[in-house]
Amino acid sequence: MNKNVQQKPRRGIVQISEVANGLIDPVLAKRAGINTMLLGSWDEIAGAEFAECTRPERIAWPRRASEMAGEGGGYQAGVLTIACEGARALFLSHQQGEIIQRINGFFGFPAVNQIKIVQKPVSIQSNRRPKPRPLTGAAAQHLDHLVEGIEGDALKAALKRLGTAVLGQRK
Repeated sequence: MNKNVQQKPRRGIVQISEVANGLIDPVLAKRAGINTMLLGSWDEIAGAEFAECTRPERIAWPRRASEMAGEGGGYQAGVLTIACEGARALFLSHQQGEIIQRINGFFGFPAVNQIKIVQKPVSIQSNRRPKPRPLTGAAAQHLDHLVEGIEGDALKAALKRLGTAVLGQRK
């Protein structure tokens, strides 16, 4: 393959996440000092214990004294503000050191040296519907008859769940 040949820009389908991240990342970086990569990876960074009850809010980067004095200066780590629900904040405060290490490992440099915990609601109410009630009587027998010829157990179970949701809908 010739290295001197310029590659044409990619045309065609573009993932919506690429477009959204391109629009959102500059705003998040300017206002909160974080990016969508951190938000998307938060469940792994926080761990199973804190994934559902915490959310990163912002990173406050300190002003460098050297910038104010006009000297060339070094880098200073920031303070990450984490929203946490209720009493879980106490447990999060005990795990600060480990969370800071995970965040710095994510960034690849010591980006954060302190965590500020703010107690507030984090979980977003989902619009998920409750699980359908199990079918009884003629509807259950009809569904069993429909899936009896299916050989794969996983497929049969999936079709029964689908059939239960469809046949059990309120009219």
